[in-house]
Formats: sequence, structure tokens, C-alpha cells
Amino acid sequence: MAALFAQHEGDRFALHARNLNEQMVRVLRAIGYDVGFVRGRGAYLYDRDGNEFIDLLSGFGVFAIGRNHPKLREALTSVLDAELPNLVQMDVSALAGILAQRLLKRVPHLEKVFFANSGAEAVEAAIKFARAATGRTGIMFCDHAFHGLSYGALSLNGDAIFRSGFEPLLPDCIKIPFNDLAALEQALASKRIAALIVEPIQGKGVHLPADDYLRGAAELCRKHGALFIADEIQTGLGRTGRFLAIEHWGVEPDMVLIAKSLSGGHVPVGAVLTRKWVFEKVFNRMDRAVVHGSTFAKNDLAMAAGIATLDVLESERLIENAERQGTRLMQALSSMIGRYELLKEVRGKGLMIGVEFGPPRSLKLKASWHAVESASKGLFCQLIAIPLFKEHHILTQVAGHGSHTVKLLPPLVLSDADCDRIESAFDTVIAGSHRVPGAVWSLGKTLVDHALKARAPA
Repeated sequence: MAALFAQHEGDRFALHARNLNEQMVRVLRAIGYDVGFVRGRGAYLYDRDGNEFIDLLSGFGVFAIGRNHPKLREALTSVLDAELPNLVQMDVSALAGILAQRLLKRVPHLEKVFFANSGAEAVEAAIKFARAATGRTGIMFCDHAFHGLSYGALSLNGDAIFRSGFEPLLPDCIKIPFNDLAALEQALASKRIAALIVEPIQGKGVHLPADDYLRGAAELCRKHGALFIADEIQTGLGRTGRFLAIEHWGVEPDMVLIAKSLSGGHVPVGAVLTRKWVFEKVFNRMDRAVVHGSTFAKNDLAMAAGIATLDVLESERLIENAERQGTRLMQALSSMIGRYELLKEVRGKGLMIGVEFGPPRSLKLKASWHAVESASKGLFCQLIAIPLFKEHHILTQVAGHGSHTVKLLPPLVLSDADCDRIESAFDTVIAGSHRVPGAVWSLGKTLVDHALKARAPA
């Protein structure tokens, strides 16, 4: 496989354009991200020229323990070497039992685990479990939420760009404003709501709840007979400086959904942690023992990846490191707000950080901002992300379609030296965005041209 990769590495964009998603290839070329990564280790990626990049995306959060962690590789290799009796569907997996036990030890108020292949599959399972447990059909989700792109999960997506073109979606899915307890109670009063599903910190934009929101939401759900589901697919497993983000607010959900980091970045795995009574409403008789499942769920490689990931999080104290380095980065970036009028807010918890930009006050910057933003809302953030990538070798992303927030979601192994480099790079790039004319705004003109071409009829 290594030889095959090396043989075709230079052809990757042509292969994808011809056989896969050509539009993604066009995007990467337009923004200059077509460097060709050939290796990854820890918090770093290396391109074909040997340049080292700090990875602040971590595969949308899957590489919490870093890329190609040796303990994870050892765990996966040992499974293959042992010739274990994998996926014997008329048996149960010892490794699945071990991983479930270890997860429940970290979330002791929950008593059962259901394994799936991804975060979206975990969401799909949660929808079914909530309806079966309550006898109701309504599922509430919040504006700007992201819970996945399969049909049930997409029905709970608060962003129109993902939903558009795929309707009609699952019925009885009700959108409510995030951070609005009055709207939640009004919806719950119908007595047809099975559950509220909510991200403790919303991934699209890194939006935090008000101090009383999650606790109040859980109490209202309990009062009205609905389940409270915490989607921790991105926020869980130490990302925010706690094992689960919901712990920051002292709330005990009826279901917790995890995935992404649990895989170690290699073998996809998702999990639903739930109360026993909910689980037993689904699997309530012997003839319903297989009423919900997934062929590859509980496969030995996925279970081994999850066990190894939990071991590394604990042995290397990565949750504590996430809290420490996240606090440092947020303090350093927040200190720049007074110096740079385009920088509006830095928010987050642990190593889930949003750096938000907004309209300037000065006339020169106003004209440049308007020219870029009128072409495509949120385009300004690419004027931060692209120089970070091309000039400082730091990989970031804009936090959502039309967003003015650059999102940091790095591996939890981030070091002090990494933080030095990140802080210096952001300072330099943001300073450059305040010089008109300047290289950043020349890039903006190029991106505006690309945006206008992209919207033109074929």
C-alpha cells in the first residue's frame, strides 16, 4: 500500500477529479491547498516537499491523540496478528464488552452502550431509541446544529445549505433557537416531543450555551417526559478539557453520542451511551434482539482503536493538556482584540476554539471588507486561513458556510512550542489584514473572482 500510494501520490488530484468529487478538487486548487500531504504524525502533516504543517483540523476532530499514534498502531496490528474471530454474528465480541465497560466507567450515570460505525449512525440510533422509549415522534434540534448528513441526521441539521435539494426530510423534526429555554418549553408543551438533541458547544461557529441553558433544557425535558440527548461526537473525549463537554455544566443527559476521536483516526466507530430503561424499550424481547444494528459495528479493529484511544488519553493526560493549552491559546488570541479592529471575539473551551472576525470601523478597511463580503458572505475568513496555511504552514478551517469564524480543532497533543508558533502566526496574519492595500487584500480580489465564477451559470 505504501508503494501504491507513492506511485500515484502525484496523480491524486487527477484521480479524484476523474473518479470522485471534482468540485472538491477545484476548491482546493482555488485556495492553494493542493500541496500534496504525504505523511502525518502527532500534531503535524508533511507535504511532498518535506514542509511541516501544524494540523489545527485533526481530520474534523478524529485525531485527538494525534496522527499515527504508536500505541494505536500497535493495538490494531495486534488484532490482525492474533487472527481473532471477528464479526461472528452469532456470537458477541469480548473487545466490545471491554470498550463499553470503560466508556460507562467515565459516564457512570448511564448503563448501556450501542455501537455504530460513525457519528451519523449514532444519531440515527438515538432517533429510533428516543421514539421507541417515549412512544412519541417529535425530535427537537437547535438552529445552526450539525448532527450528520444521513437522512435522519440531516433532518436535524440547522444549516439550510446541507438540507437544500434533499427534501422532504424526516417528519416531526422541529427546529428551535439555541439558548432559548422559553422556545424549548413552548415546543415541549405539545406532549409529542420524544427528545431534544443538542451539541453542548455547537461545532458550526463554536457557539457556547448560556450558563443556565443546558441544565434548564435537561430539567424541562424531564418535566415534559422527553429525553435529553447530548451530541458529543465532536466535543467529547477530552476535546474541551473534560471527558464530556456537558460536564462543564454539571448535566446528566439521558443519552450521550460519541464518535470521531474514539476511532483514534483509523477505524470509524460511534457509540450511544444511554440509560438502561431506554435501551430496554428497544431490545425488550428475545425476538427483538436484532431490531437495530449495523453489520460492521463492534468489529474488533474499531473496538481495539477505541480501547487504545482511551488508554492514551489517560496515560498521556491529554484531557488536562487540552484544558491547559486551550486556556493559553484563548488568552493569547483574546489579547489581540484591542489591537485589531477586525478581530471581534475568541471563544471556546479546551482545544475547541472559534476566532471571530467582523466589520471594521475605519473607512479603508470598510471598503475592502464590503468588497469581499458582498461577493460571498464569510469570504473574509479565507483571507486569514489561506495565509496561515501558505505562509506559516498552519492548517485551519472556516467554521461553517457564511461564517466569520476561523475554527481551531487541533490534536490534544499540542505542545508549548506549537502554541508559540500558532500565536505568532495569527498575530502576523491578522496584522497583515489591517494593511490596505496589502497582500491579504490582493488575495481577496483573487478569491472574489473565483466566487463570482463559481456562481456563474455553466
